[in-house]
Amino acid sequence: MTSMSESVQNANLAALSKAGVSVWLDDLSRGRLESGNLAALVREKSVVGVTTNPTIFQGAITKGHEYTIQLKELAGRGANVDDTVRALTTDDVRDACDVLAPQFEASAGVDGRVSIEVDPRLAHETDATVAQAIELWKIVDRPNLLIKIPATLAGLPAITRVIAEGISVNVTLIFSVERHRAVMDAYLAGLEAAKAAGHDLSQIHSVASFFVSRVDSEIDARLEAIGTEEALALRGKAGLANARLAYAAYQEVFEGGSTYAALAAAGARVQRPLWASTGVKNPDYSDTLYVTELVAPNTVNTMPEKTMEAVADHGVITGDTITGTATASQQVFDALAAAGVSLPEVFEKLETEGVDKFEVSWNELLEAISGELAAASDKG
Repeated sequence: MTSMSESVQNANLAALSKAGVSVWLDDLSRGRLESGNLAALVREKSVVGVTTNPTIFQGAITKGHEYTIQLKELAGRGANVDDTVRALTTDDVRDACDVLAPQFEASAGVDGRVSIEVDPRLAHETDATVAQAIELWKIVDRPNLLIKIPATLAGLPAITRVIAEGISVNVTLIFSVERHRAVMDAYLAGLEAAKAAGHDLSQIHSVASFFVSRVDSEIDARLEAIGTEEALALRGKAGLANARLAYAAYQEVFEGGSTYAALAAAGARVQRPLWASTGVKNPDYSDTLYVTELVAPNTVNTMPEKTMEAVADHGVITGDTITGTATASQQVFDALAAAGVSLPEVFEKLETEGVDKFEVSWNELLEAISGELAAASDKG
């Protein structure tokens, strides 16, 4: 059975998996589930995980007709907007968890994961984030779920508290290595609390979602505004350098750190770096840039389907393209600072915009569902 499944896998994506990168799909819809598309991607494109976010759900639910019957049923029961959205999204995520259950079992829980995000309006509220994370974990009720919590300042203590409950977490919206270090600290603190509470640490998993293309988009715009030859020569280099420095920080904490070593002895898992925002936004860059240049063991790359198809078609996987690049990556950052780019300002802006974008999408979804519920009630 294994050889048969391997024989139909796309060679480029299979090579990426073999190099230690878990291929996850950055999309989910009921149409994908009902048509068998997600199952086909597992069979043919090495997909072993799924990530969702408020923007993905907003697109899926407002454009897909597959939700009509359930919407009518919920309207008939008098469900409010928030309850309706929760029901629609958690049902899709639970079904995706079931599709990926074999990958979860085969990888001893490392992969086969599906992520669902807490309400983005709670990004700056620690207690409310913790409460909803626990609620979503109970509603979906699948061991291969990951709860997405943003790496805001309010999110950091929420990560610790949710991990302490024995719940697996995908930390999202990480833009800087400094914040990534704080995220890893929050994870380790959560594991220590979980251990003290008697949880089985081997069952707690986490990924740290580090955003890539948005960094290049913002920094490239600043470099073009500066306009010097030195500045323009740095375009397209910041996103990769940032991610590679994040991987070096991961290695420092999880391959050589004493705090993790003690927890690992009790069964703890590493918090894998996940490369997010890997769709290339600049047409001058290779459409596989943020995949082929971010290959290293114990990483995840969550891709929009367009990027996945590009890698499947013409992605050249040459093995590890990260390990040993930290010095050169730091030189890129030093050059950016010398050219006049304020990196702290860039990262603060990206985090603010990231939270805002998800909140806008969520509000648009709530508004659309409100209209659908009203229409369904009128017809009823």
